[in-house]
This record gives sequence, C-alpha cells and structure tokens, in this order.
Amino acid sequence: QVQLVESGGGLVQAGGSLRLSCAATGRTFSLYGMAWFRQGSEEEREFVARVLWSDGTTEYADSVKGRFTISGDSAKRLGFLQMNSLKPEDTAVYYCAVIEYGSGKWDYWGQGTRVTVSS
Repeated sequence: QVQLVESGGGLVQAGGSLRLSCAATGRTFSLYGMAWFRQGSEEEREFVARVLWSDGTTEYADSVKGRFTISGDSAKRLGFLQMNSLKPEDTAVYYCAVIEYGSGKWDYWGQGTRVTVSS
C-alpha cells in the first residue's frame, strides 16, 4: 500500500501563487509517476499535470499550461505543483495520485487539499 499526503492549499487572491506538496510513503519502490488532479464544486475531477519519474517527462492540461509547474524528487517520492497567476476558476480541491509499474491507471490517491482563489 501507498499513502499520499498533500499540503500547501489555502486561500489566495487572483494573480497570486501557491505551492502544493505531496509525499508518498509505504510501498513506494514500485511507483514511477505522480499526477495532480482537481475537482471544483459540482464538477468532475479533472487532470491538471503529471510527471513520470522514470524519464522526467511532464504533461499539463491546457488550462494550466504556462502557469503551473509540476516537479518532484523521485528518490524521496515527493511531488510539487507550483501554481502561479492563479485565477478564480482554479478554485478546487487538488489531489495527487501515483502510478505503479505495470499499471494503466493512477493507483493511489491523496485526501486532497483545498485551493481557493478569490477575485
């Protein structure tokens, strides 16, 4: 089993920045990537960004490109999401997730951290 703990959420004004963190513990040797998703009120969970520790490649949702940066320390199984130029529409609960080798899906999820962007 893998446990994920997110932190760094909060309230920020539009145009501001926040940095989210995600720490993976437990059976982490089989992990090779981390992603961030978000879910606004009355909305479905959506993909935000992901990084593959295996080769360092990243991918972003169009809505956050140029504003958000995903990074991490694969050795320590830490992930970060730097969010700049925040907009009210970025308001959501942000979840980190990790994927194991041989899996075709994001296997483990954190409890989420709330981000609120005021206008």
